[in-house]
Amino acid sequence: MAQEIELKFLVKGTFKPFVIKNLEITQAYLSTQTNRTVRIRIQDGKGYINIKGPARISGIMRFEWEQEIPLKDAKDLMELRESGLVIKTRHIVPAGDGLEFEVDEFHGDNQELLLAEIELPSADTTFEKPEWLGQEVTGNPAFYSAELSKNPYCNWKEFNL
Repeated sequence: MAQEIELKFLVKGTFKPFVIKNLEITQAYLSTQTNRTVRIRIQDGKGYINIKGPARISGIMRFEWEQEIPLKDAKDLMELRESGLVIKTRHIVPAGDGLEFEVDEFHGDNQELLLAEIELPSADTTFEKPEWLGQEVTGNPAFYSAELSKNPYCNWKEFNL
């Protein structure tokens, strides 16, 4: 089984001068149970299905499986979603030592939310934190895309930040 080891942060400063690539993403959730999520994603004209297990070790590690599927199938499956779509632009920013930050700039009901994630090869991997990186929110379910599809940022931003 594939394991994802990931840290998540709010973004508090200017990161765009460091971006090397942008990806347009629309995703929908077929299941958002606490022990697993099933997601359909369209990213730059390709379809994907993704399954994630429950978070472990303070939210930084969990099982993840993803497979490319035909774009038409992804569009059809999105119609079966539990809740709203999550639409975002993902900005790729180098983090050194072959690591990358994925900075998600959300649109629609999650507009104004900026989250940075970094996937690590092991839980004890260290990396340099750039000045634009804000508060760590790893393990906070409010910032999971599955939760943002049900309870978007526009409904709670003034209460939690």
